[in-house]
Amino acid sequence: MPDLTELNVRVLQTELVWQDAAANRLQLAKQLLDCTGADVIVLPEMFSSGFSMQSADIAEPEGETLNWLKQQAVLTQAALVGSVATRIKQGCVNRCYFVTPDGEVTYYDKKHLFRMAGEHQAYVAGNERVVVRYRGWRLLLQVCYDLRFPVFSRNRNDYDIALYVANWPAARAHAWRTLLQARAIENQAYVLGCNRVGTDGNGISYRGDSLIVDFLGKPLADVAPASPAILAAALNLAALNQYRQQFPAYLDTDAFALIPPKS
Repeated sequence: MPDLTELNVRVLQTELVWQDAAANRLQLAKQLLDCTGADVIVLPEMFSSGFSMQSADIAEPEGETLNWLKQQAVLTQAALVGSVATRIKQGCVNRCYFVTPDGEVTYYDKKHLFRMAGEHQAYVAGNERVVVRYRGWRLLLQVCYDLRFPVFSRNRNDYDIALYVANWPAARAHAWRTLLQARAIENQAYVLGCNRVGTDGNGISYRGDSLIVDFLGKPLADVAPASPAILAAALNLAALNQYRQQFPAYLDTDAFALIPPKS
């Protein structure tokens, strides 16, 4: 029996080929060969296309890339996480998939759309917060800009790990790293942040700065910026629960919904 108190995670910081799903799937498949022994593997936001607002051109129905995720989950025997521009009945969404080796699919549609790039005009916002259970752990699915909104990611004693998949520009790298650590500290949870590297078709540069952070906000895995890399760490559920018992700050969480606004 596997030790369910330990979860081996990988964060795949990679370059992306602009708006070429087939090329990205091929490239990622090769990199996934180096992720042996993982329980969960995290890919960047819009890993099949890059962060493109040309949703009519790149968004795909639930099909080829989702099937690829299922195949790779079987091959790696790990759950794969990453977002894809997806076409649904209501329009196009930035959909974060969590796909297990058993073929189970859970998804979260990005709620906070990055208006400074026009994402709110190209995609439809999701409205549900999604926590998935896997191998005894509870994982919150989040996408990029969601990181800036702590109320949405507030731990309601319902998750152990927050996963952030991103295309976060190099110009705001300091905010990315700082907020990942802040989310871990304030929510007493592990945080995984997967960001891409390289330059996209709009000339925007990404330097990665992917992180795996423990519940104290300390990096368990870090990497030099601006280069592809695979970050690895073993997360311990017993250590997390012990810390929560010794320092139960969550018991004093503000019931923000009950606090009236100042007049």
